[in-house]
Amino acid sequence: MTVRIVFAMLLAMLPAGAMAEGSNAGYGMGGNFSRFDPVVAQYNASGELFRIAGHCQSSCTLFLGIRNVCVERSASLLFHSAHDRQRNPSPSLTVHMLDAYNPKLRAYLTAGHYMDTLAFHTISGGDMIRRFGYRECPRK
Repeated sequence: MTVRIVFAMLLAMLPAGAMAEGSNAGYGMGGNFSRFDPVVAQYNASGELFRIAGHCQSSCTLFLGIRNVCVERSASLLFHSAHDRQRNPSPSLTVHMLDAYNPKLRAYLTAGHYMDTLAFHTISGGDMIRRFGYRECPRK
């Protein structure tokens, strides 16, 4: 047998939890969509678990659009309007963010006008799970 076949067989025998999982580490402070959209696409294509833990603000919340995302109860997610380079709120960019959220969260943020300004609105990981139906991360 070749080394590749042996490696593939060993990899297939690993329990699902032993596979690599992603997280928002290094992305928690937000930034340009161009840093986040490829990560969302990568994890949606692979189906791997993606964990939101700790502080996650602005564009980091785009990770909620990953189909196999989970949220830790201790996480803090901070939402606000997207903005252009001059920090003017941008409705079209905000729609891109809202599209990443499930319908229950989207309705809440829209009804409360939390996505209309640059002011942060914080939601705990526990509330993301209880109130908005996001999956709780398994214990490590």
